[in-house]
Amino acid sequence: MPTELLDGVYDITCAETETGRIRAFLFADGTLVDCGLPSTTDALLNGIEATGVEPQRLVVTHADRDHVGGFEAVVRDLWLETHVPEGASVNGEFEPDHRYADGNEIGRFEAVHVPGHRDHQHALIDEDRGVAVLADAVSGADQRGLPVGYFHLPPGVYTDDLDQAEGSLERLAEYEFDAGLVFHGSSVLNGAAEKLEAYVYRG
Repeated sequence: MPTELLDGVYDITCAETETGRIRAFLFADGTLVDCGLPSTTDALLNGIEATGVEPQRLVVTHADRDHVGGFEAVVRDLWLETHVPEGASVNGEFEPDHRYADGNEIGRFEAVHVPGHRDHQHALIDEDRGVAVLADAVSGADQRGLPVGYFHLPPGVYTDDLDQAEGSLERLAEYEFDAGLVFHGSSVLNGAAEKLEAYVYRG
């Protein structure tokens, strides 16, 4: 079932596995961010229906299977306008409607290139609303057994370029947002930009 993290911001957790949660985020303006695995599509669609929000667009942050595996089935079922980063591969019968890059606007969000975990990865930031979808640039600290409400870099084994990943956090720290939404671990729902900056410039 979906959880309304903030007014009009839904966490749809589709599955919990040994390595973490499979989730997507849905916003009241009809923006769906990422679409889980092929095997979690039914749970995602049921979660979307439970929110009462009618999705208008699907935005992919990066092309890891747990973020884009449900692309074909979700598009076929909901007929969404799709936005996929340049350089990201989406397999299946549907080509993306739009390819986006750093600085592009998608609905209320600005796309921010945050390579490291994957070269084509982007965060989505709405400074007016104070919300950032941080892709896999960071995880919730509780994924590493630390207290909830803070950030941590994802495990190095899942990161293509650690130096790039750390540089991307410095770039994210330049933005203002109160809530930072993550796909692994728990999202940070208040003071997120300050907590990210403290993590980036720690010790």
